[in-house]
Amino acid sequence: MQNPNLLNFTQMKNVVNLLIVFAMLAFCFSGCKTVSEKDLSNPFFSEFNTPFNVPPFEKIMAKHYMPAFEQGIAEARKDIEGIVNSKEEPTFENTVAKYDRAGELLSKVMNVFFAQTSANTNDSLQNLQIEISPKFAGFMDEILMNAGLFQRIKAVYENQSQYNLTAEQKFNLENLYKKFVRNGANLNGADQDSLKSLNQRLSVLTVKFSQNVLAETNNYMLLLDKKDLTGLPESVVAAAENAAKEAGKEDKYAFTTQRPSIFPFMTYSPDRELRREIFHAYTNRGNNGNENDNNRILEEIVSLRAERAKLLGYKTHANVILEPRMAKNPENVLSLLNGLWEKAIPVAKGEVAEMQKIIDREKGNFKLEPSDWWYYAEKLRKEKYDLDDNELRPYFELDNVRDGFFTVAGKLFGITFTAINNIPLPHPDAQAFEVKDADETHLGVLYMDFYPRESKQQGAWCGTYRSYHLADGKPVTPVVTTVFNFTAPAGNQPALLSLDEALTLYHEMGHALDALFNKSTYMNTYIAWDFVELPSQLMEHWALEPLVLNMYAKHWQTNEAIPANLVQKIRNSGYFNQGFDNVEVLAASLLDMALHTLDAPARIELQKFEKEYFDKTGLLPQIVSRYRSTYFTHITGEYDAGYYSYTWAAVLDNDAYDAFSEKGIFDQATAESYRKNILEKNGTMDAMQMFVNFRGREPQIEPLLKNRGLVR
Repeated sequence: MQNPNLLNFTQMKNVVNLLIVFAMLAFCFSGCKTVSEKDLSNPFFSEFNTPFNVPPFEKIMAKHYMPAFEQGIAEARKDIEGIVNSKEEPTFENTVAKYDRAGELLSKVMNVFFAQTSANTNDSLQNLQIEISPKFAGFMDEILMNAGLFQRIKAVYENQSQYNLTAEQKFNLENLYKKFVRNGANLNGADQDSLKSLNQRLSVLTVKFSQNVLAETNNYMLLLDKKDLTGLPESVVAAAENAAKEAGKEDKYAFTTQRPSIFPFMTYSPDRELRREIFHAYTNRGNNGNENDNNRILEEIVSLRAERAKLLGYKTHANVILEPRMAKNPENVLSLLNGLWEKAIPVAKGEVAEMQKIIDREKGNFKLEPSDWWYYAEKLRKEKYDLDDNELRPYFELDNVRDGFFTVAGKLFGITFTAINNIPLPHPDAQAFEVKDADETHLGVLYMDFYPRESKQQGAWCGTYRSYHLADGKPVTPVVTTVFNFTAPAGNQPALLSLDEALTLYHEMGHALDALFNKSTYMNTYIAWDFVELPSQLMEHWALEPLVLNMYAKHWQTNEAIPANLVQKIRNSGYFNQGFDNVEVLAASLLDMALHTLDAPARIELQKFEKEYFDKTGLLPQIVSRYRSTYFTHITGEYDAGYYSYTWAAVLDNDAYDAFSEKGIFDQATAESYRKNILEKNGTMDAMQMFVNFRGREPQIEPLLKNRGLVR
């Protein structure tokens, strides 16, 4: 998942996973100090003076953010005033390019603040988010509804033929102009005031929603005795023992709703009641009627978004969101999702029938429930393919998986990753690497942060502390961060990943390559959000290729390569559980669209709406949507009316990977074309045109259907 990252105060770039948007960044715009009054002990008020100019994380404290935000707002406002008050005729250079460079300090501060509140938050930072988010929303509105600024941008837009603009400049200008329009620049004064009020309220609600999910996740713990651990692998037991010790519960074993904890338990524990208990806790986060309940919050978010869309002249919130994306409108999204749904449901029904046969054969005397799925799916996988995830984990030691990706990227693009010591880290657990191109030139810095903790949001994502752009014609190289929640080392064992976790590492590193290779001239780029997952999902294809597995899948104790019979079992089981995998993702995507295609006033009772919607769509009672409404943090972030993007991009990545498969998965010409036409251009030209330039035609859906087992 790509995490939203604001490079300038008009752009949110990089999603995701759990995701926090403009509302999670905030800036005070009153009482700001002048430049001469800066407190030079504040790290943001001077050059970082660190290796590769990365943020000096160990010196940045919560108290530093507000003064830096305030000063950033003051300087940004001054930059904007300079553009608006210019006596020169508006041109691209004196208006659009100057706007792109405005607010340098603001961008510097917000990039750090945003990344840290996602991956290393605390009470002080959370309180800061709540305090200042409406103030930042007000500042955003001040900029995007600045009549003088918009008139200059509009003048350049309407007279662009006079300026001999490059293709990138035309694309930038087109998107900037339309961004202002979608954010109320053409509204009258009274309607702009209404829009500002809506935006401020939404900014608070979206922050509160995400904080509630984090609190719900951290507040639950299933404490067990040794007698309750029957059937659990040694590594799972060791991790539970460590978790209990960290919580001060000696002689106990703790399981949480963090994915590396709950899903191994769901997979291996034969205790049906315990599986049901922890699964209920997982699927009811934010739905417990306590201080962290998200029902009323999301109901209000949905209603306010619908009202905002109507005010802006759009039918629904989804119409606003989809206008600049590849899908263009809700009808195109629903056409794709519903078409796949019709193909996936019969496959999932077949899986239910196979698992029910196992239950009946074992004299279970019950019908399969959602909390049974992982346990009986694992039994079915072992029965059909003689494949046990616990048998695979010893070959997926984290460092080996990481280095395996580095090898793949090197073979494709000639780049290298070298560990950096004595560099500031965003968290003590993080690792840092310098990335160099084939000619040894510096491409950027990469951080990797692997393990769960209470200060980190769930999921996995990629973001940037600094993105590539040109400053005075000279390249500014990126500082990229990838954040995960992987199974941690336990007992005497290192971190041993599941197949899904190995795929997740390749996924997020695909986003990292997108950031490292980007060659945007400007700080503001405009990536189509349903294209953003192409680079990440494409890299997943390499992870389980037999040739690649032989490079990195080595037993953590013996260093022996994964046996050929296990590789073949992985290949044979490629279509396993695809009905479930497709249905749970499509269910979440459809729920997102259902909530965001409501006409104003969009008054709903959330739990009733969700149940009735899934009853109508025919969601199987044995499957729960991957995300239920009250912990669906994607849709209070940059993936509102956008969770479909993973499926939309899947059409693209499966077709793109066919281009590699046709000529060899490490074909240099194909890799170079992919880098030049997509990774370097992403956000600087039309997404469909980028794909056509790489593939030679528009995408086709057949590779996706074949690879997901939806057509044979």
